[in-house]
This record gives sequence, structure tokens and C-alpha cells, in this order.
Amino acid sequence: MGVDFGDIIPRRKVELASLSNKTLAVDAYNTLYQFLAIIRGLGGEHLKDSRGRVTSHLSGLFYRNINLMELNIKLVYVFDGAPPELKTEEIQRRRAVREEASRQYTQAVAAGDMESARKYAEASTSLRSDMIADSKRLLDAMGIPWIDAPSEGEAQAAVLASEGTVDGVASQDHDSLLFGAPLLIRNVTLSGRRRLPSKNIFIEVEPETVALAETLRDLQLSREQLVDLGILVGTDFNPDGFKGIGPARALKYLKGFGSLEKIEPIREEVRKIDYPAIRKLFLNPPAEHGLKPVWKPFDLDAVKEFLVDEHSFSAERIDTAAKRLASVEASKNESLEKWFG
Repeated sequence: MGVDFGDIIPRRKVELASLSNKTLAVDAYNTLYQFLAIIRGLGGEHLKDSRGRVTSHLSGLFYRNINLMELNIKLVYVFDGAPPELKTEEIQRRRAVREEASRQYTQAVAAGDMESARKYAEASTSLRSDMIADSKRLLDAMGIPWIDAPSEGEAQAAVLASEGTVDGVASQDHDSLLFGAPLLIRNVTLSGRRRLPSKNIFIEVEPETVALAETLRDLQLSREQLVDLGILVGTDFNPDGFKGIGPARALKYLKGFGSLEKIEPIREEVRKIDYPAIRKLFLNPPAEHGLKPVWKPFDLDAVKEFLVDEHSFSAERIDTAAKRLASVEASKNESLEKWFG
């Protein structure tokens, strides 16, 4: 779910090309779930290889990375580790939603209602351990580093950004800001016209940046107060938030009372949640420090062995994508020769 700040925080629309030469930490689970939800057939079925294994996530991961690598955007993927105990309620809620959606999908298929079937299929999306392992293997073949976080992937990504190891965090959620990421970049893996998951609605999507310092300055809040704002509207660690309180009202409360526990109208409700533990999780997240990701060359043979030989991808399409990368590298080398020649 992630925290939803609505329209109260400053956002800047950017061209994807403007991110050239940037290094970004990617919330891997967030990205893979997007691919698994959206890359499907008309009836909601996943893309699969000749042995019936799901490949939607691999297709999205390969072609999206190729597009970004063409722009010389360097990525490091961060995978979730063990979830915090505070996230138990949200995990259970998500599981229940997926199970109900799966049941509705079966009924829709039986009734021949393919539009509903696709909607429920997307809502039932799950990310299995074999999908994660395959994703890591593909990243290795493409020369893209990945990290297993000790806990929340977004927390580890935020630490990479706050330490200057990467320029920003690429994620759809705003949690990265609460974890202290100086820069959040949304819609990095999406551009152009996009179909909303579980809905027959298309929207125009543009990359946008959200800077933590600018957000705090515009809202006139400290980072601690921004975390309290997140708790008020609802986070993965208190998914229901507080009834009747959206971003605008939460901001008004914090400006008037200063901190979460001092807000008189909801003082009793605040005491019912472990807000000190949620605060601590955002302000001092469990993460490794001093990590140094290593980028390696794109290995076409390894990519083709994995995608073509093992997962039935088109060799021609993989070769075409690889040629695009090779052309970019050739142009860069030519420019360097002209500069230093």
C-alpha cells in the first residue's frame, strides 16, 4: 500500500532523458509486482514459457532495463528481507485480498467474463520465491547489481541514497521519503500511456521527482513531523490510519499541535497504536551501511541462455535489444576518442 500524501507534497515532472547519468536504487518488489499485475493476456493470464512457467516479470524487467540502460541510467535493485513485525496486519490484509480476488477470477473465467477476469487476476498477483530468484539471475546476466535488504527494501534503498551511493530511489510509493531518501523518483519504470491495474482506465504517466528537503520546507515540517503525518494518513505499519484524516487535515493537525501524541481530538486513538515503534522504524530503519554496488558488462550469451534457451523468449528480439545497447556504448566510446584524441 505505502503512505499516500496526495497532492500536498511538491512534485516536479521530468523527462526520462533528464535522468541520464543518474544512479538509482530501485524498490525491486514494487517493480516486479507492477510487471506481474500489468503484463498479462486479455483474460488476465500471465505470459508463460513453453513449460508453463510465468515470465511476465522477466519480460518487464528485461525490456524496461534495456530502455533505461540506453539512457545511461544505472540501476541497483533492492529486494525486501524479513518484514518488520509491525507489518503483520498489512501482510495479512494483502493476502486476504489476493485470495478473494483469486476466487473471483475463477468465477469470472467460468462465466466467460474476460474483462472481470483480468481485473481479478491483476488483484490476485503474488510474487513467489522462484520469481525472485529468476529476477536476480537475469539482473546478474545484464550486469545490474542487486541487494538483499535485512528488512524493508525501501528502507535500504533510502540509506543508499542518504549516503550518496545512489542519486535517488525509484519507487511508486512515498515511504522512501519517510525512511530519509533525499530524492524519490516515481514512474521511472513507466512512461507514456498506461493501463491502471484492475481497471479498464488508461492514464498518461510521466516521471516525477520529489525532494525531501523541498517537501519539508514547503510543508514547514521536520522529518519527524513528516513521519507523524504518514502515521496519521496510514502506513504499512498502521494501514488504517485515523478515520476521517487525510493528508490536508493531518498537516493542519501537526502544524497546530506539533506532534502526533499532542493532537487533542484523537489522543485516545493515538494511544491504541505503537506509534513510537513506527516512528523508530522510519527514522532509524534496519539497513546495511557502506554498501558499494558493482556494475558489470551486459553478458549477451548469459542473457540468451536464460531467456531464450530456458524461457522461450524470441532470440531475434533479444538480439535487437542488445544491439541498441551496443550502439549506445559505441557512441560513448566514439565521443571519448574525439575528446581525448
